[in-house]
Amino acid sequence: MKKNIILSLLLTVLAFGAQAQKFRALDKSPRDIAYFPDHFAHDRKDGEKALVKVSYSRPYLKGREAFGKLEPYGKVWRTGADESTEIKFYQDATIGGKKVKAGTYSLFSIPGEKEWTIILNSDLDYWGAYKYKEGSDVLRVIAPVKKADAPIENFSIVFEKVSDTSAKMFLGWDSAVVEVPVTF
Repeated sequence: MKKNIILSLLLTVLAFGAQAQKFRALDKSPRDIAYFPDHFAHDRKDGEKALVKVSYSRPYLKGREAFGKLEPYGKVWRTGADESTEIKFYQDATIGGKKVKAGTYSLFSIPGEKEWTIILNSDLDYWGAYKYKEGSDVLRVIAPVKKADAPIENFSIVFEKVSDTSAKMFLGWDSAVVEVPVTF
């Protein structure tokens, strides 16, 4: 009888210990993905292939001023929050008039009041822009800033179809919207 009680207690302790895995809390800025064609993973048709995919975190504005304050003008920004944003081209492309080979790149930017520098960089899997190296840049293009129709609470990236082989990539947050042409 004593053996059965001790064995039951031991098994109970082991069972609770096995389920005591620690999981991280949710990130403050949720991850999102933007595709071209838009909503590709959800609306994918047989035989259809994605041309580009951007994986990024979406910081909240929370009553703050994004550019010039939270994200200073003239400094490299990870173009989102948390881990650096990544853009994957499934085939060779042209972004902002400059050619880029198929592959995955970090997407950084340098916000300005009237224009942003959009940067594709070969270094992947870094938190933020803290270890950004200009020497690893693959491409830099300049994109004009437009005023948003209404404040954008969460940083957002979306592709707007121009044709089957071209789109406009929009980056928007607070009152800023940046448009970058992409062709395949």
